[in-house]
Amino acid sequence: MHLAQFNIAEAIAPIDSPVMADFVNNTERINALADKSPGFVWRFTGDESDNPYSVQAFDSEFILVNMSIWKSWESLFDFVYKSEHAEIFKRKKEWFRKMPKMYMVLWYVEEGHIPTLEEAKERLGYLRKKGESAYAFTFKSKYQWNGVL
Repeated sequence: MHLAQFNIAEAIAPIDSPVMADFVNNTERINALADKSPGFVWRFTGDESDNPYSVQAFDSEFILVNMSIWKSWESLFDFVYKSEHAEIFKRKKEWFRKMPKMYMVLWYVEEGHIPTLEEAKERLGYLRKKGESAYAFTFKSKYQWNGVL
């Protein structure tokens, strides 16, 4: 089994505005870091242009999505909190509004399965409505694969 992650963020300005420039300018570098990180399997790249910002998955064009697959909880955690990604993550208030509801979700997928945006949105919705379980969880719970989906 692999670990899927999906998170959303609401930008404080249009993605092509000067306010968002430093975030956008770091995206390619951070994505390249993820791509070569231990345990990385796959990441959502959007449409044919390899631009994840080109896909509007929610009602607002200001909601950006990020989805990836990792070999383990630990490999994703290390990338998010112990790599150069952490420095960008610490700056999120410069570019994104505080989300009033849960904005990220983790779940296990069979090796080789690539989740759709609809699947990811459903998992996030489940987490928001029912709380953490083996079906949809966050880093706080540290659910480990137990052989049941």
